Amino acid sequence: MLLYVDIECFIYQSHSLKEKRSVLKRIITRLQNSFNITISELDYQDLWQRTRIGVATISSNRVRCEQVIDACLAKLDSFPEIECVRVERHWFG
Repeated sequence: MLLYVDIECFIYQSHSLKEKRSVLKRIITRLQNSFNITISELDYQDLWQRTRIGVATISSNRVRCEQVIDACLAKLDSFPEIECVRVERHWFG
């Protein structure tokens, strides 16, 4: 099973593209170090307070995929400088 999550976020502490990249790089690194996921910025690279990221995990068990993604989303919500405004889940397999 593969679970892919499409997340749109608003970044409060960003006043330039350089600040946005700094915030995103720190968050992406922490999420990758904490969970067995693949994560990447997908859209809005030219906007400094908005981003769209994709997170994916794979497992032989659907429940395990959901646990990993739920924990990842909880950790993402713990960062005060970013707010998730839309989350869409997509299953494959």
